[in-house]
Amino acid sequence: MNRKLIRPNLSEFKEKPSRDRDASKKKSQPSYETHAENYYYLKQMNKKIPMTVVFKDGETVEGYIEWYDRDCLKLNRDHQPNLLIYKSSIKYLYKQEPEPAASEAGPRTPPAKSTP
Repeated sequence: MNRKLIRPNLSEFKEKPSRDRDASKKKSQPSYETHAENYYYLKQMNKKIPMTVVFKDGETVEGYIEWYDRDCLKLNRDHQPNLLIYKSSIKYLYKQEPEPAASEAGPRTPPAKSTP
């Protein structure tokens, strides 16, 4: 009596786990953290650029950023106490405009018209 050996097709079993592995290897979503805020703060800190901070209630303070972390920043001010400001209370902040030189400070008047 001659028996026939029945074997399952192993290629079918090998393919199924690979599909499961491919599903787990899907690309994850990119991070929403761009580090742009960190770059901006570091740039302002290193150059000690005078900044104006506008709060949500409309109040403004001026100084330069000494340090920052995830939740707050420290604003260093001349002749006034330094401030620790929560980022959640800030509406926006911007660089202060440099004050014009004394020669440019005067009002510009158009040249006088000559009358004959």
